[in-house]
Amino acid sequence: MKIAVLYGGISGEREVSLSSGKGIIDALRKKGHEVIGIDFHPDRLSEIINLKVDLVFIGLHGKYGEDGKIQSLLDMIGLPYVGSGVLSSALAMDKAKAKQIFEMNHIPVAKSKTYKQTEYTVEQITELIKGNFEPPFVIKPNQEGSTLGLTIIKKVEDIAQAVQKSLRSDDTLLVEDFIQGKELTVPIIGSSSREKALPIIEIIPKNSYYDYESKYAQGGSEHIVPAKLDEKLTEQIQKYAILAHQVLGCETYSRVDFILTEDNIPVILEVNTLPGMTPTSLFPDAAKAIGISYEDMIEEFVNLSLSGR
Repeated sequence: MKIAVLYGGISGEREVSLSSGKGIIDALRKKGHEVIGIDFHPDRLSEIINLKVDLVFIGLHGKYGEDGKIQSLLDMIGLPYVGSGVLSSALAMDKAKAKQIFEMNHIPVAKSKTYKQTEYTVEQITELIKGNFEPPFVIKPNQEGSTLGLTIIKKVEDIAQAVQKSLRSDDTLLVEDFIQGKELTVPIIGSSSREKALPIIEIIPKNSYYDYESKYAQGGSEHIVPAKLDEKLTEQIQKYAILAHQVLGCETYSRVDFILTEDNIPVILEVNTLPGMTPTSLFPDAAKAIGISYEDMIEEFVNLSLSGR
C-alpha cells in the first residue's frame, strides 16, 4: 500500500515524534509498503490535503497529534488513518475529562482539581491549591504529554513556580494527589470490542520519578516485562486498561498508565492514544515479550485500521 507517516510536529514532544516516525517508516518499508514521510506543521496543511495515499499512520505526539485535531482534518478529507478518532483522542488528551469518565466507570483515580488561567491569576491559583491539597501532590498541564511541565510538590513554597511552569504548556492545570507506588503500563491492541491487553510493564526509572529523561534517554529506565504481579492482580489491571480504552472510545491501540499503590490498588493516570514508538518505548517492549517483532506490530496496526473502517 501507499502509506503516509506524519511525524515531528510542533509540540513539546517533537524530538520523540521524530524518533517514532523513523521507526514506523522503516518498519512499513520492510513490510513492502510505499511510504511518504511528512514532518507535519500546521502552516503546511496543503501537504496533508493533497495526499494521494491509501492510509495515514500518525506518528505525532502531544498537541496537534494526539488531541484529535489532525484526526479531524483527515476525517474531513476522507483519508483513513491508524488509531483513535477525533473524540477519543481529544478526551484522552484532556486528563481531567478522562478522569471523570474513568471514575464513572469505577476505575480508581487520584483526587484532583483543575484550575484555569482564564479564571484566576497565578497568585489565586496558588492560594486555592494550598487550601485544597497537602504535599506531596502533582501539578501538571491538563493537556500535555511526556511529563512535560510536571512538578511533584513537596514544599508549599514551590507551588507558585510549578503553577507558572505548567501554564507555559496549557492554560488549564491539573493538581492531583501524589500516589506512591509502582509505575505500570498496559499496551492495548485490537478491533472494537475485541481488544486484548499485552503483558503489563513495570517501569523502574533511574531518576526519582518517570520524567522525560527516564522515558527517552537510553538507559533512563528499566522495563520489567511482564511485571512481577500475581495472576489475580494482573487480570484486574488488564481489565481496567481495556475498560479505560473502551470507555474513551479508543481504536486499534493505546497504552494505559497506572500507579500501583502499596495496598495493591491500581490507580489510573492516563490513556495514551499515540504511545511512543521509539527504540526505548514501552509498547514495542511488551509486543517483543510475546514474540511480536516491531515490524509485525506496526503491520498489525495497519491491518486493524483497514478492517475496522
